[in-house]
Parts: sequence; structure tokens; C-alpha cells
Amino acid sequence: MTESVTVLYTAHGKATGGREGTASAGNQNLKLSTPKELGGAGGDGTNPEELFAMGYAACFIGALKAVGAGQKIAVPADTHIESSVGIGKISHGFGITVELKISLPGLSPEVADKLINDAHQVCPYSNATRGNVDVKLSRI
Repeated sequence: MTESVTVLYTAHGKATGGREGTASAGNQNLKLSTPKELGGAGGDGTNPEELFAMGYAACFIGALKAVGAGQKIAVPADTHIESSVGIGKISHGFGITVELKISLPGLSPEVADKLINDAHQVCPYSNATRGNVDVKLSRI
């Protein structure tokens, strides 16, 4: 059973045409292209995996900042995450994998690792994927 969410904000988006169409949300209007590796032509559009990778990275930095504030740890301004989202076949369709390479310059490895692990427990993307998606976290 899933835990009830007290909604504070709701984002709205729209997609038309699938992986070869368009997607929009707020003031963003994006062209979509299917990667060659998935049988598409490639092209200059983005794809759902890239959008997920950007969203997860940005959200995880927010979780790092929230956890850091609670633990009186200043998250460096130049913190960044290199995120990768893979897609491939599973027994009943397709699945994804996630890798987050997290840079917390200036923090000791011990402090950075604790902050990363604690952020992984509160990040909404981490909570949404936990138990369903292989998520690999590493410090760079």
C-alpha cells in the first residue's frame, strides 16, 4: 500500500505524437525524437529518458539541500549531478536504470556519502523509483 501524499504543487504537461512528437509544460515546448538505439532516426529533439535524467538530477540536488539544511551542512553552490537513464527490455516490456554521479566539492567523503544516502531517502524521484528501478549512486 502506498503512503498518502499531501500535494503542495501539481505540474501539468502534455505530449502529442509519442516519441516523434512534441511535449509541453509551462512555458516549455519541446520537440521529441526517438534515439537510433531504440529504432528511431535520432534527430535534434529530446526524449523521455533525457527529461527524466534532468528532472531526477535537479530534484536530487533539492533533496541534498533540504537534508543539508536540516543537518547544518552547507551544500556547495557548485554541487552538480551527472545523471544517466538507460532504457531496455525486461520480461514484460521495458524498464529503466538510473545512475547519479554526485559532485559535492569541498565536503569530506564521509559527510558527502551520508548526505547522499540521506537525500536518497527523501528525494521524491528516489521514493518513486525505489523497488522498481535500479538506481546507482556514486560520488565524483
